[in-house]
Amino acid sequence: MIHVFCLAHAEPFLGLAEEDWRAVGLSLWVAFAGVLLSLPLGVWLGWVLARKSFYGKTIVETAVNLPLVLPPVVTGYLLLILFGRHGWVGGWLHRWIGIEVALTWRAAILAVGVMGFPLLVRAIRLAFQGLDPRLYQVARSLGAGPVDAFFTVSLPLARSGVLAGAVLAFARALGEFGATLMFAGNQEQTRTISLQIYTLNQMPEQSYEQRMWALVVASLVLAGGALAISEFLERRGQRRESA
Repeated sequence: MIHVFCLAHAEPFLGLAEEDWRAVGLSLWVAFAGVLLSLPLGVWLGWVLARKSFYGKTIVETAVNLPLVLPPVVTGYLLLILFGRHGWVGGWLHRWIGIEVALTWRAAILAVGVMGFPLLVRAIRLAFQGLDPRLYQVARSLGAGPVDAFFTVSLPLARSGVLAGAVLAFARALGEFGATLMFAGNQEQTRTISLQIYTLNQMPEQSYEQRMWALVVASLVLAGGALAISEFLERRGQRRESA
C-alpha cells in the first residue's frame, strides 16, 4: 500500500536517488495518514475543550499538550511500551488480530499522528472559541439536536481553523524524527525524510552529502509550503469572523 504513494526513479532526479524519493513519498503518505486518523478525535476534543467545563479539564489539556514538551524519543519509547508486541495494546492486537504495530509503517503513522496532535487540537480549539456560541444555541432552540447543530452550524463556521490545524499537524509530521526512530526504527519501510537525512549523514562519501542537502531543501520546501497554507487559512478564518 505504501509503495503506491512513493516516488521512485531509476536514475537520480533533482539530486535525489531512488531511496531518497521513496523517503519523500513515505513521509507524505505517513503524514497524511497520521493527520487523517487523528482528525476526528482532534475535532471532537477541540470542541469539548472550547465549549465545555468539566472536572479534570486541566488534566486532559495537559495530556494533550504533553508531546509538545516531552523529548520526542520519550514519546516514542512510551508508544513502544504501549504498542510493542508485549505491550498493553500491542500485545492484544498481536494475539487476537495478528497485527504488528511497533517497528512497522503503522508505527510511523502513529508516531507522527501523536506528535502533531497537540498542534491540531490547539488550532481547532481556538477556531471554536472564536465562534459566537449563540449561533449554536439558536440552532438548538429551532429543534436541531446537538449533533445536527454541531455539523450544520459550528463545524462549517470553524472549517478554516480545522483545516489550518490539519495542515499544521501535517507540517509537524513531515519533520518528525525522534519518536519515529524509537517506535518505528530506521529501516527501509519506515525511513521518512528525517531518518533518510540522518542515515545519509553517517555516510562518508561526498555523493551522500549532496543527496542529504537535496533532501534538506525538499524538507524546507514541503514544510514551508504547509506552514504558508496554514497561516493563510487562519487569516481567512479571522477575516470571516470579523466580517
